[in-house]
Amino acid sequence: MKIKVDRDLCIGAGTCVVVAPKTFDLDDELKAVVKIPKRSSESNEERSHELVEWGDDKDTIIEAAKVCPVFAIILEEDGKQIYP
Repeated sequence: MKIKVDRDLCIGAGTCVVVAPKTFDLDDELKAVVKIPKRSSESNEERSHELVEWGDDKDTIIEAAKVCPVFAIILEEDGKQIYP
């Protein structure tokens, strides 16, 4: 699974952090960021992360994406977008 945060959409509501605090955080600009897991690959351009060893389970991460009020969290699996 890949997790992306669209920083242009993010309004810093922080609901993702409340639901999945081991996966998401807010940065200095109060925008959501994905915490970097062990053995991950990161693209600064897309702020994309491979799901390797998150502290939160897959269902929790999906729930965090669903509670985002502006759909700024994009989840992909096997090359296909699974949310939103």
